[in-house]
Amino acid sequence: MRIVIIGAGVIGLATAWRAAQGGAAVTLVDPAPASGASSVAAGMLTPVSELSYGEEPLLRLGLASRDRYGAFAAELAEATGLDTGYRDDGTLQVAFDADDLKLLDDLRAFQESLGIPVEALTGRECRRAEPMLAPGVRGGLLAPEDGSVDPRRLAPALLAAGERLGVRLVRRRAEGLLVERDAAAGVRLDDGAEIRADRVLLAAGPWSGDLAGLPAGTVPPVRPVKGQVIRLRTPVPFLRRTTRGLVKGSSVYLVPRADGEIVIGATQEELGFDTRVTAGGLWELLRDARELLPGLTELEFAEVTAGLRPGSPDNAPLMGPTALPGLYLGTGHFRNGILLAPVSADALAAMLLDGPVPEVAAPFSPARFSHGPQ
Repeated sequence: MRIVIIGAGVIGLATAWRAAQGGAAVTLVDPAPASGASSVAAGMLTPVSELSYGEEPLLRLGLASRDRYGAFAAELAEATGLDTGYRDDGTLQVAFDADDLKLLDDLRAFQESLGIPVEALTGRECRRAEPMLAPGVRGGLLAPEDGSVDPRRLAPALLAAGERLGVRLVRRRAEGLLVERDAAAGVRLDDGAEIRADRVLLAAGPWSGDLAGLPAGTVPPVRPVKGQVIRLRTPVPFLRRTTRGLVKGSSVYLVPRADGEIVIGATQEELGFDTRVTAGGLWELLRDARELLPGLTELEFAEVTAGLRPGSPDNAPLMGPTALPGLYLGTGHFRNGILLAPVSADALAAMLLDGPVPEVAAPFSPARFSHGPQ
């Protein structure tokens, strides 16, 4: 089986690895692997902490992926000798004022109605868990099984794992889809070269719809959603675990790394393909983060970046075959691309290789937007 995957973000890289393990001859096409959202993302593994009303199928997918992460990271480390920065030390959600605490209480009730274990904490208990929190923090929730991974370590590990299994990386832009006998037959590159394949997977994030030659009904309905992220550094321990906060209704998160980096994010802006870093976006992040952790203003500034998440109409992934035989989608993961990498790779590789697909992936067929087989 010859497979071409367009897009070498974490979803494309992980799927290439799994498909190669299944015996496929895999080619990845991307002019700049892991340089999009995968390089900006904070790497939170927080399906419980990010739960929203009406997203129960996405929660189940996220839980299935989070529960795979320990073995996934260990397998990568064994295959490549590279550390992914995986941590499973829980996520703390905190409320800045009484109104924020009411929102967290409502969220806890929703979580408990779904049988999800969370622990309600008083303000004092939050500060005991994270001593650098502001004295005024009113309370919080602890999701003990959530965690994080470092996408800037994860992507190179996935690339190395794939290469060891023969995955070929072509650093060119895929310009057009080759169609023969009413089926996908490969891709045409921006230099005119052609790569023939039995199956083609579109995993190019918000650019997945840019491929020329996509028949009507197969163009993925994805849009770019901008996120700005700040990175700070500290030589001494500052934050023990991923901490998400509500500050007067606004959401902010902080993700610590073992090397002293702290990632603060992220804005959510519907501005098309705009990747400018703005003073307003950074001010909002620092303002809210400082309310929760006043001491962070003393930390060293390291970096600021902006990336584009691929959002679908319902902000859930598009995974599966399209109306064109041989053409598959693996995009639209929005805020959850890093979290969903293990389960998405398992599901997409199974689809590409005609294997058994995890049942938890069924609700995310492109067919729900009339872009797949009816």
